[in-house]
Amino acid sequence: MAVVKELIRAEKTGEISFGNYELETKAKLDDFKFGGDIYKVKTCKEITKLEKNGLFIYESVPGTTVTGLCETAEGVKFTVEGNTDAQITLELMDEAEYSININGEDAGVMKTGLGGKVTIGVELSEGEQSSVIVTKK
Repeated sequence: MAVVKELIRAEKTGEISFGNYELETKAKLDDFKFGGDIYKVKTCKEITKLEKNGLFIYESVPGTTVTGLCETAEGVKFTVEGNTDAQITLELMDEAEYSININGEDAGVMKTGLGGKVTIGVELSEGEQSSVIVTKK
C-alpha cells in the first residue's frame, strides 16, 4: 500500500482512503465532499486526523495511511500502514461495546464512554499493512 499523495480520496468501492505518514510537515485538506458528507484531513509523520461534517472520526499517533475506511451502523473497518506502532482513536457510538479484530485476530472487547471514543494499539512496521475491524456487540 502506498501513502495517499492527495491526502484523501474516494475509492470506487464506496470507501475512502486518507493520510500520508511520510510528510515531515503537517498538511491538511478541507471540504472534501463524498457521499453527501464533508471531510477534513490533517496528516504528517506525527499525526493523522479525519473529521466528517465537523465531527471527529479517526486519529492516529504517529501518523498513518488508511485505505478502505468503511463506516456502517455495526462499526468500522479499514487497513492501516505506518512507520511504527500507532495508537488509533475512533469515534463510535456512546456507551456501547465493540469487538476489536486486528489482522484476523481477536483483540478483545472495549466499551465506549459518553464521548463514544475507543483507543486501540496497532503494531505497524514500514511497508506492512494491518486490517482493523471494529464491530458493535
